[in-house]
Amino acid sequence: MAAMVEADFITGMYQTAKDVVKAKARIGERLISNVPLLLPSFEEIGEFGKQTLLGYPLEAIAAGIHSFCSAAVATNGTEPFFEPDLTRMNYVLMTDLGNYSYPLAQAGLLWSSPLFYKHLDTVILVTGWLTTIEEPNEAAGALYRAYRARGEFNFVVIDTVSLLNTLYTWSSFNTNNLGSALGDGLVELVEYVPVQSIHLIGHSLGAHINGAAGRRFQEVKGFNLPRITGLDPANPCFNEGENLSGLSRGDADLVDVIHSNVRVLGKRDPIGDIDFYPNGLNSIQPGCYTITCSHSRAWEYYAESVAPGNERNFVAVKCNGLGALISGLCRKRTAVMGFAVGTNSSSITKGNFFLRVNSAPPYGRGENY
Repeated sequence: MAAMVEADFITGMYQTAKDVVKAKARIGERLISNVPLLLPSFEEIGEFGKQTLLGYPLEAIAAGIHSFCSAAVATNGTEPFFEPDLTRMNYVLMTDLGNYSYPLAQAGLLWSSPLFYKHLDTVILVTGWLTTIEEPNEAAGALYRAYRARGEFNFVVIDTVSLLNTLYTWSSFNTNNLGSALGDGLVELVEYVPVQSIHLIGHSLGAHINGAAGRRFQEVKGFNLPRITGLDPANPCFNEGENLSGLSRGDADLVDVIHSNVRVLGKRDPIGDIDFYPNGLNSIQPGCYTITCSHSRAWEYYAESVAPGNERNFVAVKCNGLGALISGLCRKRTAVMGFAVGTNSSSITKGNFFLRVNSAPPYGRGENY
């Protein structure tokens, strides 16, 4: 029954996408410009997640969004539906004294600020579309507290809030523009600090923005950033073969990825040098009942790993799947997921790694993978 519902859902969505393409030929650009308005909002996607216990086919939802994106790509190339206003976007330097904003288009104001300490390592976080204007940025707050507990860091958040209340396609078509702006800012940053002190972290759509930033940096400087961490990189609109470029291996010397909501809001395919699959290829994480909860687990796991003493909370095994791991069919080639994966990047075993996690904090099981 579920398979029939899923098939009908996908068929309907694909037919709608085909109709959108035909509509362009019939009535021109005016209708096509409204394609993003046909997509569900992220709040609505979150509501879909509540149907998981009732057996609603989550993959069908993602497939439907993919079809809309494919139609948009087919009719509009990779041009954004609107140009992001970079003057409304900021770097936010988080400190114990408060948060300080600097225009994204004027990165030098931040790097030369007396509040930015050039002798410290710099972490730059770009969050995804689930962040809202009305609520505090939970991911930024949790990661800042975790890094602060380790000592002193420059902790910078890219404030994309002006885009966060738009529909997904509007934002996904702008990842390259946003990433290029960040990449240009990083080109300026390495005039003040050594490149090895920079670490980009991106959740959801933010992971793809960071990928674009890494590519832009490499284009200008001729060498890579040291590390980009992708926390459940966004899935819809970033399929293999699509024209939209997402985070991928090669965007930095080390690209490490945590997948926590595979096939729905997060990507299933391995896209990094080392990809971690907590709870395997299941879409829902232990302790979660919605897809948005599972999508957020990636940054929660990472934040836990940053806290002092938790560096080895998430030991994973190179394997073909969680079932094989539980059955003891995998060789004991292990890697640590999260903060410590990059502490000795030259000796990292690359590939796909699986591990079990707990349903509540502490999520990590240590060596009991």
